Amino acid sequence: MTDTRLIHHVGVSAMEWLWAHRDGFRLEPDVDPEVGFLERFKPVGELALICGVLFREGVAGSRQAQLARQLLDHAWRETLDGGRMLVRGQRIEPFSPIPFEVYLPFKELGHSQPELEQATALNHRLDSWVRFPVNPTRRLGLSAFQRRFGLTARPPEADLVGTTWLARTPEPWTVEGHTAYDITHTVFHLTDWGESPDGLPPRIADYLATWLPVWIDDWLDLERWDLLGELLVVDACLPRPTLDERAWEGFAAAQQPDGAMPAVRTMPEGDPDTVFDMVYHPTLVAAFASVLATSRALTELARTPS
Repeated sequence: MTDTRLIHHVGVSAMEWLWAHRDGFRLEPDVDPEVGFLERFKPVGELALICGVLFREGVAGSRQAQLARQLLDHAWRETLDGGRMLVRGQRIEPFSPIPFEVYLPFKELGHSQPELEQATALNHRLDSWVRFPVNPTRRLGLSAFQRRFGLTARPPEADLVGTTWLARTPEPWTVEGHTAYDITHTVFHLTDWGESPDGLPPRIADYLATWLPVWIDDWLDLERWDLLGELLVVDACLPRPTLDERAWEGFAAAQQPDGAMPAVRTMPEGDPDTVFDMVYHPTLVAAFASVLATSRALTELARTPS
């Protein structure tokens, strides 16, 4: 098992970088709606999700928790204008699930935007909501989010699990980048982002326990840090995580002194906005993997007889 101090340090450093570069979580309010007004909302929603996990697990130090709270407040007040930008996005694309997906983690952390909630309740009743074209794993995630919001999931999550790639446990050597991300997000949705490892059906958990170490080794050797980070999260979602020492040491070594995590191999070059867009996600994933793995490591230590 990896030293929890190394795992924890990865998360602390990642939060420091995210706070220092908080202005990178920006929207493009003047962009033509026809070319994707909602595209820049995704990083904000991911930030809120990961901060929610950090608060939920309760293993962050005071500095890490403070930075997470400041980041959330900045994103809600400054980036989303108190939720009004989400309302604007919903008006521009009435049946897009993106405003709902971004809003939910903020709502769970105490923020409120009544107009968006009314629109969500109305849209949930429409067949267009159910028929909105998304892949099976995202559909599973939308149903999970509906449940967490307090709505009846349409379709029910139980009806969707079997439609995912992972549920069919195909030949493990066929996994490539896109498939691997599909696997990680299926696990995230089934476990409510690591909160409920028992949400993984036993057959899927057994499949992952067998093949996840192989995939982790592969992407570690390829220096695919963003994907490796997500696979380390999956490991922490299993009933018995391995917290692979070699993988965590390689992951930590890839992190930059300022806390940034490159997506692949080394840090990219370019103007600050371009670099932010390329590394914010692996850095968020580093924070996510760190807090979940730290929590699981402490749990495993508590189970070990003294």
